[in-house]
Amino acid sequence: MRSDSIKKGFLRAPHRSLMKATGLTDEEINRPIIGIVNSGNEMVPGHIHLDNVARAAKDGVRIAGGTPVEFRTIGVCDGIAMGHEGMKYSLVSREVIADSVEIMAMSHMFDGLVLIPNCDKIIPGMMMAALRLNIPSILISGGPMLAGFSSEFGTIDLISVYEAVGKVSSGQMTEEQLKIMEEYACPSCGSCSGMFTANSMNCLSEAIGMALPGNGTILAVTSERIRLAKKAGMKIMELVEKDIKPKDITTKEAFENAITVDMAIGASTNTVLHLPAIANEAGISLSLDVFDRISKKTPNLCRISPAGTHHMEDLYRAGGIYGVMNELSRKNLLHMNAITVMGNKIGDEIKSQKVMDNSVIKNIDTPYSEEGGIAILKGNIAPDGCVVKQSAVIPQMFVCKGAAKVFDSEEETMEAILNNKIKRGDVVVIRYEGPKGGPGMREMLSVTSAIVGKGLGENVALLTDGRFSGGTRGACIGHISPEASLGGPVGLLKDGDIIEINIHERKLNALVSAEEFADRGKKLKIKEKKLTGVLERYASFVSSASEGAVLRVQK
Repeated sequence: MRSDSIKKGFLRAPHRSLMKATGLTDEEINRPIIGIVNSGNEMVPGHIHLDNVARAAKDGVRIAGGTPVEFRTIGVCDGIAMGHEGMKYSLVSREVIADSVEIMAMSHMFDGLVLIPNCDKIIPGMMMAALRLNIPSILISGGPMLAGFSSEFGTIDLISVYEAVGKVSSGQMTEEQLKIMEEYACPSCGSCSGMFTANSMNCLSEAIGMALPGNGTILAVTSERIRLAKKAGMKIMELVEKDIKPKDITTKEAFENAITVDMAIGASTNTVLHLPAIANEAGISLSLDVFDRISKKTPNLCRISPAGTHHMEDLYRAGGIYGVMNELSRKNLLHMNAITVMGNKIGDEIKSQKVMDNSVIKNIDTPYSEEGGIAILKGNIAPDGCVVKQSAVIPQMFVCKGAAKVFDSEEETMEAILNNKIKRGDVVVIRYEGPKGGPGMREMLSVTSAIVGKGLGENVALLTDGRFSGGTRGACIGHISPEASLGGPVGLLKDGDIIEINIHERKLNALVSAEEFADRGKKLKIKEKKLTGVLERYASFVSSASEGAVLRVQK
């Protein structure tokens, strides 16, 4: 066993003595030692209940004859971090989480890991660590939140509240009504109830094979979630015994399966950051072109909030991710021989899970659209590419044109929106919010929700080198690469430049000549920010969004 290096032989008597100081017996020390990686905390609704999940996972490990040892990681709530300086730290936390898991697992030589995340950056951070370490690992999330409900507004969720802020500022809603929505939108623990980034990544962990079936959709408040955690604890012991490692599971074919499911369910645009970062740890390159190639051949089968009215509980009852994959398999869109933590081929696992409700998971012969939920655009604003959640864009905005209104920060943009300086037909440009320039590539949910709340969501487009929440809807194009802080053309745009968007043709261009751009480039002074601490270090090492915003050693 891997843990033999800290517990076998007379040279390790001091190590055993220290372990006994924690209460472990000789019998427990002699069993496989499994790290239980718990990201639970008392600030994040998606993580407030993870101690219960961790307890169940530990029970499962003990049932199967192992010794569970729990340790913690940090976890950021993007919803609470949104709209202020705190959001600069969210994407940064992904790397910190990966590093912390690596440090703990290497220092204490665990034989296997049970990874317990739930929200946005914690999931990819833990999966990055698992691949980096390449020791037997399984992921069990905390599960999604129930959708909210009020007699006045019907079914609601967190995005309803964000958009209501814009409605209050434009006089379409009272503050008393907003208070009602605030009370009922988030009724339970769990990751927010739509197909936002947390639930997107938890669903894709199933598709890629690193989690048990149901991981992405079984509700946080159910006993089934606890039973699944116990099964995960038992299953890690089997993975240790058989020496099945993450890199055995997360092959290029497995990543392509995950991207295919990504497109079918209309997942968050943040998956285009996280999947390449996870794959990078396995030595696999996932370019933006791979996402677009798969999108063009994958029908969009689900419209979960914010793209539609359904929520995660509806997807669960309709057949979950394995139901979606079964439907995709009917058109041979998956690599059926990829293996999972179940120890079986994904094709064998999904064949028994039928779709129970075709209003939630469309029949593949009658999809919402013939293309997937995400599209990759390129052009003279974004030579290296940018990302749009096309399943959440209304048809009339797929091809549009407008005059740019350019801002150098999220705060400037929000002020302009709330003060009615954004008009119908404008193309809002937010720059210097990329991975390096932000730094941290802030999500713009407050901005996009304010635009929708102001009644401008059907005729205002938004471009940024930052990113969007999985809860964003509308013609919102993010991850523009290269970013402004790296000298990208988005930094050369001026107020009044005419911007052309054509999602069908995958194009994003400014009607500015190459000569004019070159002339502007000669006069450009890239804006720099005074940074300290973790943000300074992050900005020094982070790569482009088109590469997953991973950290690279500068040579």
